[in-house]
Amino acid sequence: MSTFDNPFDPARRLRAGACSCGQHASQSEHEATLQLRCDIPETEDKRYEGVVASAVMRAVFPKDVARRAFLKSVGASSALAALSQFFPIKTATEVFAQGAGKLEKTDLKVGFIPITCATPIIMADPLGFYKKQGLNVEVVKTAGWAVIRDKTINKEYDAAHMLAPMPIAISLGLGSQPIPYTVPAIENINGQGITLAMKHKDKRDPKDWKGFKLAIPFDYSMHNYLLRYYLAEHGIDPDTDVQLRSVPPPEMVANLRADNIDGFLAPDNICQRAIYDGVGFMHILSKEIWDGHPCCSFAASKEFITTSPNSFAALTRAIVDATAYASKAENRKSIAEAIAPAAYLNAPPVVLEQVLTGTYADGLGGIKTDAKRVDFDPFPWQSFAVWMMTQMQRWGQIKGDVDYKGVAEQIYLATDTAKVMKEMGLTPPATSYKSFAVMGKTFDPEKPKEYLASFKIRKAT
Repeated sequence: MSTFDNPFDPARRLRAGACSCGQHASQSEHEATLQLRCDIPETEDKRYEGVVASAVMRAVFPKDVARRAFLKSVGASSALAALSQFFPIKTATEVFAQGAGKLEKTDLKVGFIPITCATPIIMADPLGFYKKQGLNVEVVKTAGWAVIRDKTINKEYDAAHMLAPMPIAISLGLGSQPIPYTVPAIENINGQGITLAMKHKDKRDPKDWKGFKLAIPFDYSMHNYLLRYYLAEHGIDPDTDVQLRSVPPPEMVANLRADNIDGFLAPDNICQRAIYDGVGFMHILSKEIWDGHPCCSFAASKEFITTSPNSFAALTRAIVDATAYASKAENRKSIAEAIAPAAYLNAPPVVLEQVLTGTYADGLGGIKTDAKRVDFDPFPWQSFAVWMMTQMQRWGQIKGDVDYKGVAEQIYLATDTAKVMKEMGLTPPATSYKSFAVMGKTFDPEKPKEYLASFKIRKAT
């Protein structure tokens, strides 16, 4: 993942390109042929030292060629020792860990829904990421998305785990009074799936789903937009041919078991629990609809940012740091154990391991492997927000014209997050907009109106 490129790895480039070494067509091809790893240990005590040292390495060797030659000649560990001779890495590490300014608030409440999409927010508690930033954070398990929204608006929570479109909806006054909200970090990418009841195992063609009752977590969710997109691409009108019901994720498996619904598009741990309980099977992963799509976010009000800027910055550093840790495959099993207890996800660790490691039972007798079933990258691409608004318009949630870029740039804090990431020794993208494909159809964030007009199935306006 380019966000977490390591400058102590001689096989990686620091600048954008097809892959990290510049010799392959894609990063996945690079990783399949070159699996070199940095020698710097990643113990709890060494993590901040590594972040600071990374920043120093980038400053000392801005050119890839010189950095590669140096690392190949002395090795990563010797390089770190050499840097320490002329730069006070230990002192800088302590300063970095303490943050830039005095915290306005150290006791914070952050609400979350018990799903694996909230992994960085949840794991930052038991694994000590909040404490590293001088924060005493209570992560509060919450029943549903409307409750998360209301408690955050009412200031019972200082910040919250939210579905990626929710801060847009709140800021625009969709479903509530308009209140300016922000997304400093994406919690997870991919990490959803369409699960159907076992009785439908022979109905794999969505064209056969007319009359189905399908659950989504919330109206303003990627789950809603991806399911609608998937159905419409198969000729099914999601507003007339099926019933879409909002069901809190913790209640979905019980509703599937009781035959109240035929299936759902939900977070992966909910899908995997249905499979574990023998009541459903995996029809398709959401990444098969759009690989790299955002799912959930870390969100806070503009008021919180304004009144407690240092506390907000510390909270953002903790989330970005936890996300970097969660992005590494070797950490996923220990994370599953950390977030399994009742106070967090209240789920069997084996279920969470199947989600986080990507080796999972599909409910039809097969075992599948996909290391990117769920992944973690905090950068809040503003093109994500633009795409969401096209779908909000497509299905009648937004009426009239939309200032796509204006709204995206007010809510998705790409510039601020890029600054935080640079301070942490990470490499944020050089731009905040990018094109991507959803079910083979390219989305150009510069042409949202044309994209919206291209859909045959959409809500009448």
